[in-house]
Amino acid sequence: MARREADREDLMAEATALRERAELVVEGCPEPIVAGFRDGGNWSVYFGADPVYHFDPSGALRRAFAGGHMYRSQGQTLARLNRSRTDTAVDLVRHDLEPGELAEFLSTMELRLADLKSALDRGTAVIVRRVPENFDVEARLIIEIEKSLQKQLSNSIKKR
Repeated sequence: MARREADREDLMAEATALRERAELVVEGCPEPIVAGFRDGGNWSVYFGADPVYHFDPSGALRRAFAGGHMYRSQGQTLARLNRSRTDTAVDLVRHDLEPGELAEFLSTMELRLADLKSALDRGTAVIVRRVPENFDVEARLIIEIEKSLQKQLSNSIKKR
């Protein structure tokens, strides 16, 4: 991945951890959407370089990148992680979202997911590329988005 999140050029080519992935064009979205699935069932959707949402197999949000900030699930909320860079180090400054901030974040995410699902349901999402070529991205995404719209946050992410 790019050193800086905004430096991504070809998400389809970069997202090699997503064994099944597709690039879609949806009316009203200024950039192509890349969505895909990892071997373990986790899945991600990139609405251009920002926002990006990462989900666990149950559909719960694990991590996100939105509005120039990184987020991770943290108990009953999300933690916003801001990078503070110097010439010698990168520090993460953590802020646990307050209930109002969390509600706004989730509402925005749910709206984006619902719009994508609607385009898939209507058949107006255009598949530009897919890996592998026979990957039925439309059907799989509809199922996973439905799960994610019913689930909220994954358990806290633990360091390995």
